[in-house]
Amino acid sequence: MGEKTKAKAVIVGGSIAGVSCAHALISAGWDVVVLEKSSQPPKGSPTGAGLALDRQAFNIIESWLRQPQLLQQTTLPLTIDQNQTADGEKKVSRILTRDEDFNFRAAHWADLHGLLYNALPAEVFLWGHLYLSFRTSEDKTSVTVEAKALQTEEIIEINGDLLVAADGCLSSIRKTFLPDLKLRYSGYCAWRGVLDFSGKENSETIMSIQRVYPDLGRCLYFDLNTGSHTVLYELLSKRLNWIWYVHQPEPEQKGNSVTMKVSSDMIENMYQEAERTWGPELVRVMRETKEPFINIIYDCDPLERIFLDNVVLIGDAAHPTTPHGVRSTNMSILDAAVLGKCIEKWGAENIPSALEEYQRIRLPVTSKQVLHSRRVGQIKQGLALLDRKPFDPKTASAEECEELQQKNMPFFASVPLSVD
Repeated sequence: MGEKTKAKAVIVGGSIAGVSCAHALISAGWDVVVLEKSSQPPKGSPTGAGLALDRQAFNIIESWLRQPQLLQQTTLPLTIDQNQTADGEKKVSRILTRDEDFNFRAAHWADLHGLLYNALPAEVFLWGHLYLSFRTSEDKTSVTVEAKALQTEEIIEINGDLLVAADGCLSSIRKTFLPDLKLRYSGYCAWRGVLDFSGKENSETIMSIQRVYPDLGRCLYFDLNTGSHTVLYELLSKRLNWIWYVHQPEPEQKGNSVTMKVSSDMIENMYQEAERTWGPELVRVMRETKEPFINIIYDCDPLERIFLDNVVLIGDAAHPTTPHGVRSTNMSILDAAVLGKCIEKWGAENIPSALEEYQRIRLPVTSKQVLHSRRVGQIKQGLALLDRKPFDPKTASAEECEELQQKNMPFFASVPLSVD
């Protein structure tokens, strides 16, 4: 008798959610093909910025790598979660909360993606392929995906047993079975940037930022002002990751992206506004950063279902979230791990049962985490909430500040990986 053919999954999206899913399904004994519209894997650090990995996601990634020590070597510790506000003339910071048992690791998006991608067989990827549509067989046991090779314009079809939508918060696949779902604009955007200071360690900019933020290299810093806040932490290879959340009307989206191109005028206006709002040390870091960009901050109310027949959503496609609970990447990795375990447990002949269990494990967790992250963002941005007055860091009591801490995130210490 011939060897039994392996089941096959088609994964749409080659970002961290997609490559994580490829690892999890290959570990479960499946064949995978990953469709990604980018023409080649990211090289260096062209995309994205900093992210923070929790201990559970970190351990899962290590289990997928042939050389697990590489993950430790490409990340820096984030052992402290600190919220602070500037008193008086932006001179002295007053600590609002400080948690020294944070236990996360800081990574650059491109470094983490490269680690995950390079640990997979190159032949599973179809770069430069744009997902067009899918159709499910009448008996719901197979799925055919249509995609366009962007270089040649050729339309190809790929057959599989499972379609995984890892195509981000603006997911095209989600639109096919949830056409009326609307993302919620948060009311603010994030200016983001990564300053590479290698070779400039002794510059006034770096020495002064390290003086004002003495725990850089192990601390996730949040600076709060009335109606606005920033994030600052260090990445490996002498890089500083910063984010500044700014209230503004919803920008017009161009194409299928929540990242906005910015003009030099917009950047200059941002610098001037920053000088009125933040201390000179942080503003200097912003000014010296090459190519800052804007993320439009969306989330959506939790979905009631994250699969249909043999099509399943993972990552931001399943639960678009704001970044305030440092959850997006962690949720994607946990989604992938749980999906892999459910598929392995039930086998290719019981995909509906596997997806039902995946949904039963993940939906209660991600729903609570998305809504908590939304609330933290609203508090830190000084927005009105039904159960509390707008938060003002200048006048907030110690009790009011408690809600700022990352450790209040539901399932912060541990996320269930099974229904047991």
